Amino acid sequence: MSRTRRVLAGALLTGLALLTGAGAAAADDSASPSPSASGDGSGPTEAGTTFRTATALQQDETATAGASTGDYLYWVFPADAGQRATVTAKVTLPESATRHGAQTWQVDVYDGLRRRQACMYGKQTGRAGADAASVELTCVLRTVRALAEPWANDPLPGSYYVRLTVVGLASADLGLPVHTEVRVTSKDQGGSADVDGSLSKPLVPGVSSAEQASDDTDASAAPAALAGEPEDGWSSGWWTSRWLWTAGGGVLAALMAVFGYSLTRGNGRPSRVPPGV
Repeated sequence: MSRTRRVLAGALLTGLALLTGAGAAAADDSASPSPSASGDGSGPTEAGTTFRTATALQQDETATAGASTGDYLYWVFPADAGQRATVTAKVTLPESATRHGAQTWQVDVYDGLRRRQACMYGKQTGRAGADAASVELTCVLRTVRALAEPWANDPLPGSYYVRLTVVGLASADLGLPVHTEVRVTSKDQGGSADVDGSLSKPLVPGVSSAEQASDDTDASAAPAALAGEPEDGWSSGWWTSRWLWTAGGGVLAALMAVFGYSLTRGNGRPSRVPPGV
């Protein structure tokens, strides 16, 4: 009997290990991302100036662009369900001798409905002193949900717009040239971020690009691709780590039932009947 209990106890510990191991990947989201956005030349080399002309940017690419101080710079990137995106930006400023004071830069992120998304943490606004060579910004977004209530402002799968601009500077510094770098990365939060249900279509509005809007464009040519669509398409797989939690929970429940039965059924011998009964 004691041997059977030891075996069942070991099986229970195995089930618990399975459950805790399934959530190990999701639990590794507490590390603070690096605020640096170093260019590697793998992304676009320009930026849009409005939502409609935003430059498409894939995750893990670094976009670079030259601009004038005071311009609004826009990029658009895709974020799928279960992803927690991090936007990093770096602005290289003109030489301090040409500037007339400090500058304050800000990065904002909007979803496909152009709703401004709050940053969970990070340095969304940064001030560069008169002698600073650059300013670096970070915005860590909330995890994208596959479905949300109509009244909620939860991030949903689709396009996300990055807007980078200066929000405070001496008027004499308007128009000075700057160099910008923007990079988007993400972490998959796993089954802990899964919900029941999904959008019928991701929030990906069409964007008309200036390069494709020339006068000599063939009218029969294919329409412009939707900006911000992942290279490998939107997530449609059935597998998530929730299956591990479900399977582990089922195994653990079965083992607990067997263990409980072994405790309550006795040792298999009939109980002693009192004399005269």
